[in-house]
Amino acid sequence: MSLNAPLLPNARATYRVRAVDVSKVICHRQRNGQEEYLVRWKALKEPPVPPRAICSWHPLKELTLCLHHLQSYIEQLRERGEKIANNDTVAIAGAEHLSPNEIPNRKRKAPGLSAPLSNGDSGSLTPQDSARFSREPSLGITSSSDASGPTRQATEVYNGFLQKREGKIIAKKSKDPNITKIVNATKLPTPEMREAASTAPVSTAERFIREAFLQKLRTVPKVKLENHVDTSTPSLEFDFIWEFELRDGVHRAPAEVNLGCQKPCRPNMGQYVGCEYTKLCGCLEYAAVDEGALESKDVDGYHAYLHAKQNGYVIDTTGMPKRFPYRKSKVGDEKVPSTLQAFYLEERHPIYECNSNCNCGPVCKSRVVQKGRKVPLVIFKTPNNRGWGVYCAEDLIRGEFIDTYLGEVITNDEADRRESKTGKDKASYLYNLDKFVGDDDTLTEENCYVVDGQYMGGVTRFLNHSCEPNCRQYTVSYNKHDLRVYDLAFFAYQDIPAGTELTFDYMDKDEEEEEDVLRQREEAANDPQNEDKKPCNCGARKCRGYLWV
Repeated sequence: MSLNAPLLPNARATYRVRAVDVSKVICHRQRNGQEEYLVRWKALKEPPVPPRAICSWHPLKELTLCLHHLQSYIEQLRERGEKIANNDTVAIAGAEHLSPNEIPNRKRKAPGLSAPLSNGDSGSLTPQDSARFSREPSLGITSSSDASGPTRQATEVYNGFLQKREGKIIAKKSKDPNITKIVNATKLPTPEMREAASTAPVSTAERFIREAFLQKLRTVPKVKLENHVDTSTPSLEFDFIWEFELRDGVHRAPAEVNLGCQKPCRPNMGQYVGCEYTKLCGCLEYAAVDEGALESKDVDGYHAYLHAKQNGYVIDTTGMPKRFPYRKSKVGDEKVPSTLQAFYLEERHPIYECNSNCNCGPVCKSRVVQKGRKVPLVIFKTPNNRGWGVYCAEDLIRGEFIDTYLGEVITNDEADRRESKTGKDKASYLYNLDKFVGDDDTLTEENCYVVDGQYMGGVTRFLNHSCEPNCRQYTVSYNKHDLRVYDLAFFAYQDIPAGTELTFDYMDKDEEEEEDVLRQREEAANDPQNEDKKPCNCGARKCRGYLWV
């Protein structure tokens, strides 16, 4: 696919259709060498599709506000196995990989895409214009091989007419056959339209879509896009964010309870790496007890602790030695990052980091996740029918922090509502904040919050599942008193060479023996309840066969 053509036209060069006014893009064709798309305008009550819904053909320059609708249409063509008259694949990696001639010029109109909607200068396509144009024989179906006809053609409209107003194209209903073509919208596209679409390209629309996503991606440091498989692009309905978006009914703990560690913690402790005394650091109050250190220094206290732990009693661990979460890299060695201690990697205890109210300062070794991602990531199209995935462009070492999972934080009731509305695939983006359920009488499975990363989040939204993952997710808190809102952080569970896809287990299961997994997989395959479940394509030796089992 050539990247030399301008991708997006000058936004001021044309009147455009607003995305909120569009119900769906339902067909495409090529006229005079340009791609056009058939838009069904949104009706007051839909579904079902009203027989008199307004539909109209538009060139791409009028649909630059509706690119996600075009993307949905093109993806549906692929899913239905319909032929798309593009044989190109594209490998792209962000704006820095485009030559100066390939970056769209915002001050230059796209050649051949600047013709106005009508011949008039009033900014309106009047009912009379629409009636005159709709009766012209040149408004029939034009195949990709038919480039004849006038170079400027009016929009073809069904069941209404169009007006231009303040930069917007607006659809108006009409039942007058002298003004518009009256058709049954439920019968569109017609067989003739589908036939024309089978030979019409969508490559220009795909370039527009790709550039729109790259515009979003340019705001995210150290992330690139790559596709050596086809011409698709990640969903334009997804927006990158840098922190949780709290929705209705979601509340963080009050700021006044976010207490930091005080004396004796200070910045110049332990060769200027912050907190050093685990018994005294306030941020580690609820952290995992260092049982080995406790046993060596207080045998009686150790046995009392074990007894309470084994019997499920509430344990007051104040004054007991705790475990720092991270192993600090050598002083002055920037090439070796801090890593999560093996204990936390395996045991999955909550990780408590110091915060901005602490006395230890920003250099404290207990501040890793809050400083954000440091490693370069690539969103890429997988070649094995697993959609989009993520790999790191440099080697990762076991325990190295990768990134957090972001999204909208919603109530459990809202999560149930969204899941019932959008179907089973929604579960792939929902993440329960239930780590501390049971630690507080008021926090239950039914009222814990949920993170929804489907439409907004970070790069980790594109991580795929594996039954034998190379990454794991961990609870990271900067406020030990907030049991409801905390970070979800991904760490490398093993050394990961550059270019290896990063994966985690959606079910967050502990490692199992291979013979047990094979038995469970056979049972799952024979279970009728799994007929509608999504197959797992991870390809791992211990693959469980289905997602969510």
